[in-house]
Amino acid sequence: MGTKAKVPREAARLILLGIAMAVSSSNISAAEKAGKAQSQKRMPKIWPSQPPDDCPFEQSNDIVGIAFTGVHSDYHVADTWYPSWASDGNLYSPWTDGQLEGVRCSSGGRNATTGQAVMIGDDPLNLKLKNLGLVKGDPTPYQGRYPCGSLVYDGVWYYGTYCLGPAGRIEHEGMVWNWPVLGPIPGFRVSTDYGKTWIDTPHTPAKPLFPEPAEFMGPVKIGAPHFVDFGKNMEHSPDGKAYLVGHGAEINDPKPRYANLSWITGDQVYLVRVKPGIERINDVSKYEFFAGHDDEGKPVWTKNFSKMRPLIDWNNNCGCVTMTYNAPLKKYLMCVTDGWPTCAKMSSYILESDRITGPWRLVSYMEDFGEQGYFLDIPTKFISEDGRTAWLCYSANFARRWRDVEIRENPPGSHYGLVLQEIKLLDKKMYRELKGK
Repeated sequence: MGTKAKVPREAARLILLGIAMAVSSSNISAAEKAGKAQSQKRMPKIWPSQPPDDCPFEQSNDIVGIAFTGVHSDYHVADTWYPSWASDGNLYSPWTDGQLEGVRCSSGGRNATTGQAVMIGDDPLNLKLKNLGLVKGDPTPYQGRYPCGSLVYDGVWYYGTYCLGPAGRIEHEGMVWNWPVLGPIPGFRVSTDYGKTWIDTPHTPAKPLFPEPAEFMGPVKIGAPHFVDFGKNMEHSPDGKAYLVGHGAEINDPKPRYANLSWITGDQVYLVRVKPGIERINDVSKYEFFAGHDDEGKPVWTKNFSKMRPLIDWNNNCGCVTMTYNAPLKKYLMCVTDGWPTCAKMSSYILESDRITGPWRLVSYMEDFGEQGYFLDIPTKFISEDGRTAWLCYSANFARRWRDVEIRENPPGSHYGLVLQEIKLLDKKMYRELKGK
């Protein structure tokens, strides 16, 4: 809040100074921006991989680590960014819980809204983020309804939401928690004009797309699903189908805990696929569910939801998940965040595989990444021609002091909003060279 200036002349001077600064800021040249990016650059720093003792993944021999170059964006806006690379060359993404171009969005409560935006430009450090509006979605009988899977394919935008409960901030056994229960997905709204108008999903939180949960507030398997990023207009899909990964848990959990399956915690990762189409995206009969491998190691797909099996099973170590196909390396990259206990420090790990159904190998386990990093994904638009340089997209540090623990920015540039960090996907030679310096 402001107070009336006691010295009018000084107030006028400050106003003129502010105008000058604004003009100067709005006219930063491309050379100056390039200079800023260059000033950030330093020797790439390997993030030390420190997997828990019970980690079920073998170390990758092809991508043996992650290094951060120190170059990062500075978009202090809302969070929840999952860019989809459309045929027009732009990225389209959901967003929520914050502001964009002066518009505020919040996905909690009966009046929950979710936003959509276009990200214009080819430089991750100089994107134009344009708000395309908000859509209201009642989460009842849950309390939150947030963005998840977002895909723009052949000019059609498929935008999913998922439910959360019982509240965004809740106390349990003397500690604070954030949205400790993950609910179902009420399907996808659809736009044929890049987000100007929408056809709502025919489903509701009470009658969701998939036949889960078995009871209200019970566990789901396809929780907060995200479309696999196959590149521009899904150009690298192996069969023309859209694939989605979601995190979940089973009813008979052998290692139960409070907030076991939340927006950022879980036990397994599940995989589903569907041929994109306005009439198909909200029809559960059009979906196929990954059901494990047969005796010869070939993937099994089923129409029977009850026969679905985990793609990844690491009890108490899963959470929000995304997947990207790195075409130059011919590798699938999976980002998983284990954010238990929902509002403290969070750890994320990256896996790689030659096939979308695995087997999966560990690239790096990044303990306390962010230190509270979440919603990680690797947009295909910014992967280099050799596949070894990419940009890690995420948000961070929404609850810096919820549990009386100081949350730092690590790596530097990690903050609430939209973060894009330049990374190197290291082969053995690159790893040795950086280790030796």
